Amino acid sequence: QVQLVESGGGLVQPGGSLRLSCAASGITFTNFAMNWYRQAPGKERELVAGITSDGTSTNYPDSVKGRFTVSKDHAKNTVYLQMNSLQPEGTAVYYCGATWKWTILWGQGTLVTVSS
Repeated sequence: QVQLVESGGGLVQPGGSLRLSCAASGITFTNFAMNWYRQAPGKERELVAGITSDGTSTNYPDSVKGRFTVSKDHAKNTVYLQMNSLQPEGTAVYYCGATWKWTILWGQGTLVTVSS
């Protein structure tokens, strides 16, 4: 069964850190580029991190560059998103996405709330 399952969301204070995980199953993980997106209430989904299929190259928008780090563990079929210095505007549902050729897969999302 093809599946992406995110975990690690929760409540964090401003300035705090969280690490999200996305475990993949039913796919050849090494073929897929992986991305993290977030969608805040009332806003469109936005890309916050991407990593190539081989895990050697990453990209981030300016809004999170220097604070977020994406990594890919092929042994565990898992992609991670380390988020530091979180701010209230980081409150959103975070989704992982897997892409390969014409195939796009989505996880169910995990909620991150940044609040004091």
